[in-house]
Amino acid sequence: MDKKNIDWSNLGFGYVPTDKRYVSNYKDGAWDEGMMTSDANVVINECAGVLQYAQTIFEGMKAYTTEEGHIVTFRPDLNAKRMVDSAKRLEMPAFPEDRFVDAVKQVVEANAAYVPPYGSGATLYIRPYMFGSNPVIGVKPADEYQFRVFSTPVGPYFKGGAKPITIRVCDFDRAAPHGTGHIKAGLNYAMSLHAIMSAHAEGYDENMYLDAATRTKVEETGGANFIFVTKDNKVVTPKSDTILPSITRRSLIYVAKEYLGLEVEEREVYLDEVKDFAECGLCGTAAVISPVGKVVDHGREICLPSGMEEMGPITKKLYDTLTGIQMGQIEAPEGWICEIC
Repeated sequence: MDKKNIDWSNLGFGYVPTDKRYVSNYKDGAWDEGMMTSDANVVINECAGVLQYAQTIFEGMKAYTTEEGHIVTFRPDLNAKRMVDSAKRLEMPAFPEDRFVDAVKQVVEANAAYVPPYGSGATLYIRPYMFGSNPVIGVKPADEYQFRVFSTPVGPYFKGGAKPITIRVCDFDRAAPHGTGHIKAGLNYAMSLHAIMSAHAEGYDENMYLDAATRTKVEETGGANFIFVTKDNKVVTPKSDTILPSITRRSLIYVAKEYLGLEVEEREVYLDEVKDFAECGLCGTAAVISPVGKVVDHGREICLPSGMEEMGPITKKLYDTLTGIQMGQIEAPEGWICEIC
């Protein structure tokens, strides 16, 4: 298949419309059959539930061209399950997991010409999402919903390689105990916008959110989970009921154990401990791992031994192994790679 005439090496991480997207509507207690459409516009009532009470959830994933030329996605079944969990929490009808995966496949296959070639560093970003679509004026769940999947080619998150970033300990709370921090809801991200803009204004790349109850434990950033490495090469990830269960983090934990033979520990991580770690990174779909070189806690600088020049050695091994699996250079665990065409 001929690829689109796109300068793949200069793509940014932004929205480029593709030819087709998937749409399914929920009405009278059931989802319709769904369809592919070329129309990128969403038309809803001015009083739609999503506009009035932010009843919307989403997922983020990627399609890649492997070394052998196949187009694949990475663990879409886990995105499907996480979206079901998000829907339940916001009193939305779950979109069936098998149909979710099928919709993703349809969108990627229909837009195969937009999947960047192997070695370009670019990928096809896939955004499944759902929202309350009928008019709702009283505070209650909507009665009708729309599930959609679109895709857009994006460049590498880090052009020229991943350089360690500087983050600050944030005074804002990302999620409350028993709140919605563990689901991928649009409202969580809206609440993080002021915090990230103020961080950027002060010269920081990201925020480190602490637990709202005690403000002593590390949770996550606005859009990624933390991963730490001890000085004896143990991989440690924060455990909390109020952080998003990252598919990338879950995959990195498996890679650390099964591919690299490292000890892994999921537990509460206290802010006071951060100074004792050798490496730190933020993990998520967009960048896989963003290395952290410095954490600033209200003027007190915590400099990671891995430094500000490059990823730490264990973080680099984790990154290289997982991206190697995604790109088909390293044999994947069963079920991780979903081949589309």
